[in-house]
Amino acid sequence: MANADRADWHAALCAIVGHTHVLDSDDEAARSYLKEWRGTFSPVARCIVRPESTEQVAAVVRLAAAHDLSIVPQSGNTGTVGGTAADDANGQILLNVDRMEVIREIDPDNATMTVEAGCTLGKAQRAAADAGFYLPIALASREMCCLGGNLGSNAGGLNVIRYGNTRDQVLGLEVVTADGRVWDNLSGLRKDNSGYDLNDLFVGSEGTLGVITACVLGLASPPRQRAVAFCAVSDVEAAVRFQRRIRQDTGDQVTGCELMSAQALSLALAYAPDAECPIEASQAWYLLIEVASAARGRWLSGIFAEALTAGRDAGEITAYAIADDEPGMDALWHLRESIPPAQSAEGASIKHDISLPVSRLPAFLQVALPDVAAVVPGIRPCVFGHVGDGNLHFNLTRPQDITDADFREYEAHLHRVVHDHVVAMRGSVAAEHGVGRLKVDEIQRVKSAVEIDMLRAIKRALDPHGRMNPGAVVRLT
Repeated sequence: MANADRADWHAALCAIVGHTHVLDSDDEAARSYLKEWRGTFSPVARCIVRPESTEQVAAVVRLAAAHDLSIVPQSGNTGTVGGTAADDANGQILLNVDRMEVIREIDPDNATMTVEAGCTLGKAQRAAADAGFYLPIALASREMCCLGGNLGSNAGGLNVIRYGNTRDQVLGLEVVTADGRVWDNLSGLRKDNSGYDLNDLFVGSEGTLGVITACVLGLASPPRQRAVAFCAVSDVEAAVRFQRRIRQDTGDQVTGCELMSAQALSLALAYAPDAECPIEASQAWYLLIEVASAARGRWLSGIFAEALTAGRDAGEITAYAIADDEPGMDALWHLRESIPPAQSAEGASIKHDISLPVSRLPAFLQVALPDVAAVVPGIRPCVFGHVGDGNLHFNLTRPQDITDADFREYEAHLHRVVHDHVVAMRGSVAAEHGVGRLKVDEIQRVKSAVEIDMLRAIKRALDPHGRMNPGAVVRLT
């Protein structure tokens, strides 16, 4: 781009969003937008642009197209797979929607809320609660992550077993297309069989097909009854059997079912000074289970306790502790939420965000655990995740007798070992965090040729010039 042309383009960009909302990549204020949390990428961009309306987003996209520039959409920048890691200092605009945080409407009779993509999940949840509803997307990063990123990655979370992924809450979208037009589908309809489901197409597309600027989300009734139990189990087969029992015995009132290995629990207890295990920690595996109901009364905790006793009598769990008051439940959940930061504190880890049919989790662990140990003797698998929906964080902590750098040398080999087992069992190597740039090559390796062709066909149809988040999700060649 010639200097004169660049000056004209920059002035036009400032005219659209205001001079203070166009940041050069070397500005101090740009650092937070160019941070990639895992340290795998070093993002660079021509500039960061912060529009405050859908009209401004559309104008920026049209201007970029006129100057043959690409757009990398970004909201809260809390992703872990490099989805917003812009990588072209001359040809890419990082378009951040954090100024677009308006809750446009809450419709009580339709049980929906219409909210912009830059709104944090926490803010949206508080607004829903103030209106007497519950927005059922449960993420630990709720005060930092934004709905645009939740939608773009189809974020999972802690209560998928009951409420589904983010896409299951979506009843409409507003999207700026790759050519700068606006698709307004903020209808809030629960039934619409008038063609392809375009909402579903954009959710999980990670900004590669367009820029999501607003959404209509379905709202649930807030839980009136809750209880949480922390259980010891002898093996993963018993954990799978027990989660099925709890779902049946409580009438599908399970909202969370988290599996933790002894290694994961030990790290949480070592690094979180206020974390305490409520039972004797002597088993190889543990379960944290939450049940909840919006129905009135106090019946759920009794049914839950009966199911726990039945599971212990059947040998599915060996011990348990139950809480139905807020401090007690928070303390049990704190054990689970302390695992990721504790693992980071312990040293380098090689992470795998995978999913399998729930029934195949035991078989996967039976073959994957010895195979990774054969690659790196002394490796410490830190396994935890959402056993109720088959999503595991199969993370591998370095052996205590090698350096972080030496352990990283095994990363490609370990990824292949783990992912090959996942694919052989009809699982996914990208479960709840998306593909981003981190897993593009691996997705192309493990998916069938016909599936890659379909992904590319969709990309070409909606973004024929490849200007929307190039390099993420799928490559055109």
